[in-house]
Amino acid sequence: MTRESTTPVRTTARSLDIIDTLRELDGARLTEIAAHLDLPDSTVHNHLRTLVQRGYVVRDGNTYHVSLRFLDFGEYARSRRKVYEVASPEIDELASETEESANLLVEEDGMGVYIYNAQGGNAIPLDTHPGTRVPLHATALGKAILAFLPESKTEAIFDRRGLPAQTSKTITDRDELRGELAAVRERGYAVDDEERVRGVRCLAVAIKNENGQVIGAISVSGPASRIEGDVRDRLLDGLRRAKNIIELKLVHA
Repeated sequence: MTRESTTPVRTTARSLDIIDTLRELDGARLTEIAAHLDLPDSTVHNHLRTLVQRGYVVRDGNTYHVSLRFLDFGEYARSRRKVYEVASPEIDELASETEESANLLVEEDGMGVYIYNAQGGNAIPLDTHPGTRVPLHATALGKAILAFLPESKTEAIFDRRGLPAQTSKTITDRDELRGELAAVRERGYAVDDEERVRGVRCLAVAIKNENGQVIGAISVSGPASRIEGDVRDRLLDGLRRAKNIIELKLVHA
């Protein structure tokens, strides 16, 4: 029996590195890409030519950009998640009711991925647009998911991804995080108290399918100075209502 190789195909890896670079630099010239990746201009040119021909990269003068074709792929990947279709109207309602930022996040490959968000009237700008990937342990959404995953999967995620600090308040100790996840299970919601972004507090609850398996989490985020006391209690009530509606719809979808 042949074991699956863990060695990446070099040409494929280079093409993907070029795409990542174009996104990181918000477009770039050939020489800029080559310098960024420490590759010969000729190598980058060959990859770019193929990517342009296949429609994954577009050229504007001497500058290359990621094409909108990836939007189609992203929408397809997102639409395959039943929780997206069911939860997005409730996220809109939650944002409108709370006037804050409301979000839907799922776990993929040991990371958290935002797949939907909506902004209320008083929402502050946050980097939570669909496709944004974040460490699970540093967000209320991620902790809500981790708390209800099988322990073996949670530990595997810790082994692979580690617990990197995002701010000075991020939990980076495994034992402390395990204790936090136990508290999440007991009280039914998770809190991110400036653990990913300074000055921002987030409240989240897990979403489970008809089999009781966690498939995502929803949250409300806003300034830490605003999400406290009675406001915090009101936001939690809204989250619980949205969770109940989403989980009921999942059963009957």
